[in-house]
Amino acid sequence: MEYTVQKLGLLAGVSTRTLRYYDEIDILKPARINSSGYRIYGQQEVDRLQQILFYRELGVSLEEIKEIITSPNYDADHALREHRAKLLEKRAQLDALIANVEMTLAEREGKSKMSDKQKFEGFKQTLIDENEKKYGEEIRAKYGSDQIDKANAKIKGMTEEQYAEVEQLGDDLLKTLAQAFVSGDPGSELAQKAADMHRQWLSFYWDHYSSEAHAGIAQMYVDDPKFTAYYDKEQPGLAEFLRDAVVIYTGKQSSHQ
Repeated sequence: MEYTVQKLGLLAGVSTRTLRYYDEIDILKPARINSSGYRIYGQQEVDRLQQILFYRELGVSLEEIKEIITSPNYDADHALREHRAKLLEKRAQLDALIANVEMTLAEREGKSKMSDKQKFEGFKQTLIDENEKKYGEEIRAKYGSDQIDKANAKIKGMTEEQYAEVEQLGDDLLKTLAQAFVSGDPGSELAQKAADMHRQWLSFYWDHYSSEAHAGIAQMYVDDPKFTAYYDKEQPGLAEFLRDAVVIYTGKQSSHQ
């Protein structure tokens, strides 16, 4: 079956402007242009639009989607299996949050009691899922799934106090790092304090600390654009400054071991 841009937009629940934009950026071209100048879409384009919308639902940028689906190695069946797995993860996350709300309501109505740990279970899973979505592929490739699964287990096992502490430590680290950056000296006392705070922050997630792994993850902040963007969003060059500070810090640590 064939569709005009208006009919396909109505079928898929997207605007005709969106479909025209997809055509302009070469992510979804029509099968042909008819004699009246209308875009005509066939089954292949319908299937591709479905794939695009799956990726959009999962928060993938159009630039990344274009790179994925135009790759010569793109496998639609494999992509669908990945979509299914990620959507199931998303459903599990929502189910956990819904269950958390229901348990909280039951407690407020005097029907049951919740432990402090239960009150935060859904939110911890949300944090894990968000980290996986943003950085999972990179950190699993570098450190292996076993290490990352252990780190996620540590997050799930955190008490309310530990969770609040690591969140506060993360904020304090960025503030200290920004202050140290002004001096331009990664070996300064303030920069080394930031590197030590970074060690403390990592230790909430890692099974055990090592200077080598600490220096390695700091280097990854520079090598991987996603991590660099996180640290450089307020101050360009901050990721490199943290890396340099950590290299100095871990060198001192190693010499004392």
